[in-house]
Amino acid sequence: MSLYLTLKWLHIVSSVLLVGTGLGSAFYMFFTNRSGNLQAQAVVTRLVVRADWWFTTPTVFIQPATGLAMAAMAGLPWSTPWLAASLALYAVAGACWLPVVWLQLRMRDMAAQAATHGHGALPLQYWRYARWWEALGYPAFVAMAVVFYLMVNKPALGF
Repeated sequence: MSLYLTLKWLHIVSSVLLVGTGLGSAFYMFFTNRSGNLQAQAVVTRLVVRADWWFTTPTVFIQPATGLAMAAMAGLPWSTPWLAASLALYAVAGACWLPVVWLQLRMRDMAAQAATHGHGALPLQYWRYARWWEALGYPAFVAMAVVFYLMVNKPALGF
């Protein structure tokens, strides 16, 4: 397999891991938060943080490295409209993801403490963080969905 095809394979697999882990984590945390089951919230928030470290974090670096390497091999400047738009949207998703990581760490800790100490309920701060976590997830997901479209279709954008 050529270097280009190896990079392409890594790029596709890492994009699936990046978006798939994000969507799966969001799905489970969203519905677990609505379940009212404190033990489940403690487990799911812990596993969402773990999934981010194991899957999302490496792919955050693999995606631009492989994508930009393939663009260079293809002779595409970063100013190519679909590539520039992809990079900008990837930055938007990243700007949403960084605070989400911080929020998830705090939510994990609050859920673990409430479950361990038998408080029976999560503090109000947990729910404020959950609202921010959710609000940041929507634009990040939409940005990545558009990046997928641009990555596959490489449209000639008019700017």
